[in-house]
Amino acid sequence: MGEPKLAYQTIEEYLAQEEIAEFKSEYEDGSIRAMSGGSINHGLIGGSVYNAIRNQIDAKGLQCLPMNSDIRLFIDSASSFVYPDMSVVCGDVEVSEEDKNAYTNPILVVEVLSKSTGSYDRGDKFHKYCSLPSFKEYVLIDQYKPVVDVLYKEGSDYWKMVTTIGLDKSIYLHTLDTHISMQDIYQNARELQEPNF
Repeated sequence: MGEPKLAYQTIEEYLAQEEIAEFKSEYEDGSIRAMSGGSINHGLIGGSVYNAIRNQIDAKGLQCLPMNSDIRLFIDSASSFVYPDMSVVCGDVEVSEEDKNAYTNPILVVEVLSKSTGSYDRGDKFHKYCSLPSFKEYVLIDQYKPVVDVLYKEGSDYWKMVTTIGLDKSIYLHTLDTHISMQDIYQNARELQEPNF
């Protein structure tokens, strides 16, 4: 998150600002960080993965809701509000006591990586998500080349990662028991680079 920090604010001040702001900001324990606009690829990939996961939820008749990047997630242990690129809640949506417009119980979170946020998404942000009791799966999508990391929780505190490379493959989402093709994720992406590992 390479955006400038603003002066210390309370949660109430942050939420009041978000109600009238023309752009989204994330909040962490008094610190507010404006979110930069995403690239074309970031937006196209985010839309494609949202549609692909929503279609699988509908096809399987799951009692789950896909959430887009306009919906705030509150992480109580970090006193933090974030906007995941996409997430899924299964069962009832639990709403934050701090903010009736923020949810607290995603089972799965998706982030489309950018050069400015990749390290944060893989590190501190992931650690924040891990503090949520409902959180079981994390999908990290490279917007520049067809590479997706899926991290999923095995047991009470053990995480496993599977990396998928190439448009001819698919990822498996454990929490939804479904496959999503890499082609569906990247179908609208522009100028993808070939991975050179």
